[in-house]
Amino acid sequence: MRLFAPILAFVLCLSMATQNASASTARRITDTVAVRWYTIEEALELNAKQPRKIIMDVYTDWCGWCKVLDRKTFSNPVIAKYLNENFYPVKFNAEQTGDVLYMGTLFKNKGMGSRSAHDFVVALTQGKLSYPTMVFFDGDSKPLTVVPGFMEAKDLEPILVFLLDDYYKKQNYESFLATFKGSF
Repeated sequence: MRLFAPILAFVLCLSMATQNASASTARRITDTVAVRWYTIEEALELNAKQPRKIIMDVYTDWCGWCKVLDRKTFSNPVIAKYLNENFYPVKFNAEQTGDVLYMGTLFKNKGMGSRSAHDFVVALTQGKLSYPTMVFFDGDSKPLTVVPGFMEAKDLEPILVFLLDDYYKKQNYESFLATFKGSF
């Protein structure tokens, strides 16, 4: 009996430690926020029913900085949560072959060359193609602005707030940025 008590105590302690570790791991996993990405068609349909601004991440499969943007910026919990709660986030492969119907116009990828850009992206960026690029749309699904290049989470956050809360209607971005207090 004397030998049994210490073994039982050890097993109970080990069991409690394992449960605490599991609970801690579960908490970390549920604290992780992922962006809920839509297709452009889904976002336009949702926006017609319940208007929100749209952010479209224009990428290509071969773009290294696009992958870094996903890994570092869009996976940041502050950015992911903000996008999910306030925007319809869209992933759009600039070289996709599917047609896009936007504002009554059918856009295609005509397949001119091995890395052919979709006409929708060409129209939105006015032919200034670079990857990654973020295209922002207002609540009426009309383009607001195009932001090319990779961006850290701390640099994207003020742009999201500036556009979402319509600060762009009242002041320029530099003035807004001078008083912006972000999460980072």
